[in-house]
Amino acid sequence: MSVVDVSGLQKSYGSVRAVDGLDLAIDRGELFGFLGPNGAGKTSTIRILTGQIEPDAGEVSVLDTDPVTEPIETRRRVGILPEEGSPPSFLTPREYLQFVGEIRALDADYVADQTAVWADRLGIETKLDTLHTDLSRGQQQKVMIAQAFIHDPEVVFIDEPLANLDPLVQEQVKAFLVEYAAADNAVFISTHDIDVAEEICTRVGIVADGELVTDRSIDDGTDTELSLLDLFIERVSGEHTRDMPAEAPT
Repeated sequence: MSVVDVSGLQKSYGSVRAVDGLDLAIDRGELFGFLGPNGAGKTSTIRILTGQIEPDAGEVSVLDTDPVTEPIETRRRVGILPEEGSPPSFLTPREYLQFVGEIRALDADYVADQTAVWADRLGIETKLDTLHTDLSRGQQQKVMIAQAFIHDPEVVFIDEPLANLDPLVQEQVKAFLVEYAAADNAVFISTHDIDVAEEICTRVGIVADGELVTDRSIDDGTDTELSLLDLFIERVSGEHTRDMPAEAPT
């Protein structure tokens, strides 16, 4: 069974249908890229899948939990990196990660070890005891990445993972995400960066007006005459019919 299953998902805000009958399944080992223009329903979908908002209709399962009826359990088991999230300004990175560990009932020694690992990986060793209000946006983003993975979740939802990061750290994070997904986990990335999706994702879904208009493996040979950018432009513009696999992924 897939670790993420979505069937007939709908979400409206007033007269605006943000998510319109979305069907999706993601398996372990996949690094799934969720692409779409602004307002296509990407962030709403992530918020539903992580139990932050309720859908109007449809069924959702994440790691055999229901984010609608079991939002706390879903959030306990997954990692979440929101697009505009930031750590509390009055805490240091070390204090914030300790707080995250306590909320997740993690062993204090384990959290300390993981804090050191992530500080080294992201180059913030000298910033662990600096208040977040005194850190750059990129340094705060590094702390948010650490909190999303500190409990070693099996599924991680990420909204624009490389925002505000310098090129060197971007490459390190991309390599880590590929390795993490390959270790029998699943990574769900919402991004506007088509080049990044093409580089690291195993599968890409393109969403427009709340509908999934393309669901393709990067290396399946489909539409080889088109770059992912060309495919994105054609599907989002509505000039071509929906490009979907004959059968839903299992």
